[in-house]
Amino acid sequence: METWPLGVFASIDAGLGVRLEVAHALGVKTIHLHTPQQESRTEGQAREFLAQLQDSGMTITCVFGGFEGESYADIPTVKKTVGLVPAATRNARLAEMKEIADFARRLAVNVVGLHIGFVPHDRDDADYRAIVALAQDLCAHAIAQDQAIHLETGQEPADILLQFLDDVDRGNLFINFDPANMILYGVGEPIEALEKLGSRVRSVHCKDATWSDAPGVSWGTEVPLGEGAVGMETYLRTLQKIGYSGPLTIEREIPQEPARQKTEIAAALDLLQSLKTKIET
Repeated sequence: METWPLGVFASIDAGLGVRLEVAHALGVKTIHLHTPQQESRTEGQAREFLAQLQDSGMTITCVFGGFEGESYADIPTVKKTVGLVPAATRNARLAEMKEIADFARRLAVNVVGLHIGFVPHDRDDADYRAIVALAQDLCAHAIAQDQAIHLETGQEPADILLQFLDDVDRGNLFINFDPANMILYGVGEPIEALEKLGSRVRSVHCKDATWSDAPGVSWGTEVPLGEGAVGMETYLRTLQKIGYSGPLTIEREIPQEPARQKTEIAAALDLLQSLKTKIET
């Protein structure tokens, strides 16, 4: 397989990521797919999606879970609404995440990603232990059908995330590394975090951001790839250093501006291709 094939975060009907036809027009061969709405996650729809992908020459390398009621309005709202952590929705979302993994299996995808949410930092906290058990439950469901679970970076510093993975202690639990999220959430320098997480990183997003004036309290700002604080050449060289050779999946979160989104992703593809050429020669 090609080292660092270029891809995009895409969507069929959920409103996040670019549409499949846009991904095809951009010429990418791999995508991370935001899970379709529940009514679309059927055996028949899976066959239809696979036919579309085959026609366009694209491969799904990860299906990303998402849930109704999640909001990224601000950091406190993320804590209350995102992922499997919020207590009020925890059991229902765990059940849905298993169903999403089943749908990914119908698509012949062996990686399922998600934001698990803000994990408590105190290992003695009863809620922390409950979330560890929940993650073990999800991993058991996935491993039974030869799937891995990838937790996306963002809500935790690298040391906390590593401790959580060690406490869950399952061989199919890894990390989807998003460098911009480290900046947006104000939880740590992305390159330093990537070096710490090392071989646990099994998929990545390519996204850029600038720091907030109050990191961890208010949002940083997502910006076009190459215009933020990540440092994309350093990012790719660090991926090379830790032995990551999988897809570079561009995520640009402005679905409400599709024309601008497509233009900026096209520029990001050009940037990544030029950096790949520079680093590989």
